[in-house]
Amino acid sequence: MANTNLANAKTAKNDEFYTQYQDIQKEMNAYLEYNPDVFRGKTVLLPCDDPEWSNFTKFFAQNFEAFGLKKLISTSYAVESKRIKDWHPTLFEKESPYYDADKSRTNGKIFVLDKDINGDGRFNINDLQWSYLDGDGDFRSDEVKALRNEADIIITNPPFSLFREFMSWLMETNKQFVIIGSQNAVSYKEIFPLIKENKVWFGVGFKGGATHFISNYQDIATAGNHIEGMIRVSGVVWYTNIDHGRRHESLPLMTMEDNILYSKHKEIKGRGYIHYENYDAIDVPFTDAIPSDYEGVMGVPLTFLDKYCPEQFEIIGHPHGDYGLQLGLKPYPRELKKLNKGLRDGDLYYMKEGIPELPYRRILIRKKQ
Repeated sequence: MANTNLANAKTAKNDEFYTQYQDIQKEMNAYLEYNPDVFRGKTVLLPCDDPEWSNFTKFFAQNFEAFGLKKLISTSYAVESKRIKDWHPTLFEKESPYYDADKSRTNGKIFVLDKDINGDGRFNINDLQWSYLDGDGDFRSDEVKALRNEADIIITNPPFSLFREFMSWLMETNKQFVIIGSQNAVSYKEIFPLIKENKVWFGVGFKGGATHFISNYQDIATAGNHIEGMIRVSGVVWYTNIDHGRRHESLPLMTMEDNILYSKHKEIKGRGYIHYENYDAIDVPFTDAIPSDYEGVMGVPLTFLDKYCPEQFEIIGHPHGDYGLQLGLKPYPRELKKLNKGLRDGDLYYMKEGIPELPYRRILIRKKQ
């Protein structure tokens, strides 16, 4: 399935996607395997969350002692800001002495875990304290910014409709983070420079670049991929600046000669690699077809970033539109526009049987010398 659900969320600005516990566990385990003390002594903030439903809050509360956390903070948006229909407060909230019917709709909530409340000698989910925020819980508010500034690590599944703003909000500080977003966000002007400069990279990710989220959106997945009460979303990744082991695993690759002889891809086997018309680089349509011995620049799919090892390759740029013009891509001859109206100055193209063709989104890379 394409990113239909993500597009719908951006259009409606209704971003109720809840992450599965197993997906959170798998991702966090990758950082712990690389550095067992990655969370030790740290304050973790889970903004844009819904602590009463969230598996993020549950996961970190249950593992508070095992990870050696100093403090856990989780915040939620107000119900009215999320535009939820047929909403009712949970029994947890209504039975609490802090319950306020008006604030329940207009104010966000904050959950904090930093002490043994019940005196059982342990720090866990039973020790979470909660109260209403002064505002609606928007991450852009001064109230939540103050929590951001207090935290060491920020982890969440932010609203897809506000991903650009959320990333900019993160980068205002020098915090570590792990967040979920669309893979296509790589091409955003706010994101790609961070990827190129190795300030942000992909996490371990979801199998096949897709996962199921708990959501009320209509699921258009095939019957074999459908899970009741959930939707399947493709093209989602974890963005992070916390190191993990897979990031430093070099891709096992064949030489150019061996790829031409033995590649499993019909586009390469017996044919070789197409050279772009307006930039000195070859097109490599599959990550596993990157030639190990090619010294020049290569255009590779965005999915390459799932397996990008900074010790093996360097990222040159994002050859599309203004990015491409800045890289020096030659403008296309005007007469080619008649043959392919999709051509834009700044986009890569190659000739195929006399017709200019655009490859699907590429990034330019080069082997480390």
